[in-house]
Amino acid sequence: MKLLIQRCKSASVVVDGEVVGSIQEGFLIFVGIHKEDNSDHIDALIQKLINLRVFEDDNGKINHSILDKGYSVLSVSQYSLYADYKKGNRPSFTENANLEQAITMYELFNKKLASFVRVEKGVFQANMQVSLINDGPFTMLLDSAELRRKQ
Repeated sequence: MKLLIQRCKSASVVVDGEVVGSIQEGFLIFVGIHKEDNSDHIDALIQKLINLRVFEDDNGKINHSILDKGYSVLSVSQYSLYADYKKGNRPSFTENANLEQAITMYELFNKKLASFVRVEKGVFQANMQVSLINDGPFTMLLDSAELRRKQ
């Protein structure tokens, strides 16, 4: 599982002209699901995510987590995070979870994350227009494969 995380002042998702998810300060997270992902990967990524100290304290130091600040998350499914461009110019998606697994894992990720922070989300498989006011900019990539290698 890959999480592309952008610290934001605000973010929203529009589908068919209607806002389906919107937050003020917090994280816009693009979520990619790998074919070998499981609930343990979700748990590890969520623990890392909610404890990342990437928000400023009263002295301007990056010292607070999203939990400390009480901010929100806008979660957007992002199939292309596992695109493989090694051969030719057309991406391959052989590492992605199949549709059923991807939906299940994405929903489980959002449900588990919502027990810690407010979660808004996009619509899985929809054509989404995502708006963002990036704070920093400050963008991070969390990868469950990297977390497993460090354990």
